[in-house]
Amino acid sequence: LNVTDVREVVETVVGGSVATELLDGPRRFPVLVRLPDEMRANADAVGGILLTGRRGERVPLSRIARISETQAPETINHENAERRLVVQTNVRGRDVGSFVAEARGRVDVALSLPAGYRVAWGGQFENQARATARLALVVPLSVTIIFLLLFVTFGRLRQAGLVLLNVPFALVGGVAALWIRGLTLNLSASVGFIALFGVAVLNGVVLVTAVNRLREDGRPLRDAVLTGAATRLRPVLMTALVAALGFVPMALSQGAGAEIQRPLASVVIGGVVTSTLLTLMVLPTLYELLERRMLRHVNDD
Repeated sequence: LNVTDVREVVETVVGGSVATELLDGPRRFPVLVRLPDEMRANADAVGGILLTGRRGERVPLSRIARISETQAPETINHENAERRLVVQTNVRGRDVGSFVAEARGRVDVALSLPAGYRVAWGGQFENQARATARLALVVPLSVTIIFLLLFVTFGRLRQAGLVLLNVPFALVGGVAALWIRGLTLNLSASVGFIALFGVAVLNGVVLVTAVNRLREDGRPLRDAVLTGAATRLRPVLMTALVAALGFVPMALSQGAGAEIQRPLASVVIGGVVTSTLLTLMVLPTLYELLERRMLRHVNDD
């Protein structure tokens, strides 16, 4: 008996093989040949399959093979010349990072792998970890560049830092929006925070620039702050509303890709609300306090 011939017979009767095709107009249907289900699950029936030798001898399969039922992967995949078995899962109701951390801890305790085996966590978690590492470099670099640009614009460290205060207030609103909607902090939400920083800083620049221009025209500090806040109320609100309303369809999305759109839009909307309140209420007050203290130091000197 030829080993290849035996393997083909076993593959046909147990797994099935395509014998021909059934034509139905333009459609083609493969015709699969194999044993009935009740016989394929019976070791004695499989062992009774007759094999034909080179001279026409008829030999049952049980005479040349040990037949038993075992559990094994349906297919054996390879990657980088190594066998790979993939276990997939969908995470809902929590962030992928905390789920993998908990799962990894339990696997390390409960699973003892023999020599030559290893466990690797990939998929969306791997992509998120790679992107998070990049964001850990991009976000501080972006904030630093924004601060330098603000310093070049105003020429004063205190005013650049004052405008940059919009960033933590925006963070509070973004995190609160995620918590209220029951969403998790994922990669799309992190990208939303970066987009939010630009809107928050822009509103602060608009207000501080207006107040500085009024002071350069000779207005007293209190009058410049009140007038600047009043005249820049509509531009700040318009900027905030455009950013917030533009993301409302994404925040309410339920179709394909909603799991990416909802966190990003919720972060931007929530952060815009809190940063706008800071710009219109807290920022003018802090501006006056800092500038009044600076004028007091100048007079004392």
